[in-house]
Amino acid sequence: MENNWVKVYTTENAITAEIIKQALVENEIPAVVLNQQDSSYRSFGLLTILVRPEDMEKASAYIKENDL
Repeated sequence: MENNWVKVYTTENAITAEIIKQALVENEIPAVVLNQQDSSYRSFGLLTILVRPEDMEKASAYIKENDL
């Protein structure tokens, strides 16, 4: 994976992160989830959804339009 992906969404809920990632991918917006949660205690830390810089506006608009 390239190092220049940008953050489009952050959550503490793993299910929400996967739903949003999958919705983006299904709409031809490549996305990945960066899991920064503590491995011992899943209640600490964040999950960040990353997209390519050129897809940032499209991804943000999709998330906003669909209330994700």
